[in-house]
Amino acid sequence: MTPGLPIATGSCGNLESGGCPSPRSTFSGSRIKQIRSTADLAIHGAPPAFDQPVHVGRPNLGDREAFLRYAGEIYDRRWLTNDGPLVRELERRLAEYLGVRHCVAMCNGTIALEIAIRALGLEGEVIVPSYTFIATAHALHWQAITPVFADIDPAIHTLDPDAVRRMITPKTSGIIGVHLWGRAAPVEALQAIADQHGLQLMFDAAHAFGCSHNGQMIGGFGRAEVFSFHATKSFNSLEGGAVVTNDGELAEAMRLMRNFGFAGFDNVIHPGTNGKMVEICAAMGLVNLDDFDNTVAINRRNHAVYRELLSEIPGISVRDYDHTERNNYHYIVVEVGPDFPVSRDRMVEALHAENILARRYFWPGCHRMKPYRDLFPHAGLLLPNTERIAERVLLLPNGSGLPDGAIAVIGEVMRVLANG
Repeated sequence: MTPGLPIATGSCGNLESGGCPSPRSTFSGSRIKQIRSTADLAIHGAPPAFDQPVHVGRPNLGDREAFLRYAGEIYDRRWLTNDGPLVRELERRLAEYLGVRHCVAMCNGTIALEIAIRALGLEGEVIVPSYTFIATAHALHWQAITPVFADIDPAIHTLDPDAVRRMITPKTSGIIGVHLWGRAAPVEALQAIADQHGLQLMFDAAHAFGCSHNGQMIGGFGRAEVFSFHATKSFNSLEGGAVVTNDGELAEAMRLMRNFGFAGFDNVIHPGTNGKMVEICAAMGLVNLDDFDNTVAINRRNHAVYRELLSEIPGISVRDYDHTERNNYHYIVVEVGPDFPVSRDRMVEALHAENILARRYFWPGCHRMKPYRDLFPHAGLLLPNTERIAERVLLLPNGSGLPDGAIAVIGEVMRVLANG
């Protein structure tokens, strides 16, 4: 899909209904009411708007027949894992799509983070945002590395370079930037800091598949970038992940590390673990890669409908995308301002009562989760922006499995709450 151009009409459902289901969606839940006043809210005793849960991240699925053909080939070959032909094909196509030299597919994004961290030789302390999924911090702590939490820029929710500088100590060995909501972290500023202090720089790109920064696809920044292909991501491989890099030696080390360090039969030449992607996951990845433009078109249309319905509600803001860049439009990020009549958490309760499972992201911040809240009990004093944003943000459902009418219901709930 060409960035900045309008999507083709007919790629989604009716704009007025707020629905955007894929032709391959199997969601069977139905909307059973409209919400006009507080008496219609399920949180006040009315029946829920949907008879099945509407999740924030229901999987996007490509062509069923194509997936079954791949599954048949796997079955016939009896080659289920250990660097199979579909894994190699997926790696080749992903590297080409992202414009990088090397793609090393993994069993999941967390193992991909851990292997990249180890391959880069990180140790001591590594600076990360607290406003991220807990796996970013755990991947360090799991390897006896201390995650040092730096604050975020409240305008873009990614690492604040000035905060990063303040957290550097003689023990610091690296920085892990996180591209959040498909928006790039401050790549150039973080690279300048890393170069000045002799630090390794890598990126957690779990949110940013199919996105670009200054016209360059995310994937080629820092020493390496890590993607998650979990089922809830815009692009999924059932379960999976990858590290992409332009560094050939680093890629070769990671290929060894994901397979116990084996280089041929009975020849272990490197410490390693089991991080291999299996063939059936690669099959789903190939199918969903073929369908990715359609997924992005659906996400983009949904995002436009959300903005139209919610933009006139005081105290509610929907985070926009930079339309000069490529985006996956996967994350519908809403900030509930202090002037809204009810709290963000009360809004979440109201939506959950309607069977719409909106999520608080990333609440309460890694620094307030175990073990980090015990290790760094006063970290919040250095993270005022993180704490404020974590109390205001919620994510709303999106994707090809979104049922017809869900966006309209969400708009009705927020409008009723706003009016008291």
